[in-house]
Amino acid sequence: MKNKDNNMEVKVTTPRPSGRGRGEGLLLVSPSLLAADFGNLEREMQWFNQSEADWLHLDVMDGVFVPNISFGFPVMQAVARLCTKPLDVHLMIERPEKFVNEVKALGAMMMNVHYEACTHLHRTIQEIHAAGMKAGVTLNPSSPVALLTDIIRDVDMVLLMTVNPGFGGQRFIEHSLDKVRELRELIERTGSSALIEVDGGVNAETAPRLAEAGVDVFVAGSYVFGAPNPEERIAALRRL
Repeated sequence: MKNKDNNMEVKVTTPRPSGRGRGEGLLLVSPSLLAADFGNLEREMQWFNQSEADWLHLDVMDGVFVPNISFGFPVMQAVARLCTKPLDVHLMIERPEKFVNEVKALGAMMMNVHYEACTHLHRTIQEIHAAGMKAGVTLNPSSPVALLTDIIRDVDMVLLMTVNPGFGGQRFIEHSLDKVRELRELIERTGSSALIEVDGGVNAETAPRLAEAGVDVFVAGSYVFGAPNPEERIAALRRL
């Protein structure tokens, strides 16, 4: 059940250990609400809650940091009441640090902010942790992994955008595989416990290669919500 006070441990399936090959445990899957049928959210959450999905990914866009607007806190509050999975909140917005308390009030497990949007990233991570949430940091496709060297030990997860943020259904950026490998090496070299999450272009062709490169968590939008049997898609991704 989703943690509403942020003080208890959130039950999360153990991901594959770092430095592992394929088949050594389960990956995590965080389907993106952005691809759901917003006219039938209650129905969508009914099957989602019964699926093997680990988290629900919430992509918040402000039309400024990214060239699109998605949904705000009223919608997320409604979803939080319907969803029994941990919430993986990804803020693609300017000055995300202003909304730590609002994200906490949702009962979110993870608050993820963009490196490119935070002037004082270390302070923002501290504030997220102080609020009782896990802290994630996201890199856009053009941002190098080396930017995380001084912060990698402080974060719980790194989200690598494998498409340019702002719109769903984009083509996977091939260079992302090299970034995943580079990030895995940085995590292992520094002793960080951060998970690696990827978002964009995840499908039957790209997912196995991403898993081989070292990904821990898949975000998948239309590949899951647009499938004839989304529960089967989720189960297949977890078992790569």
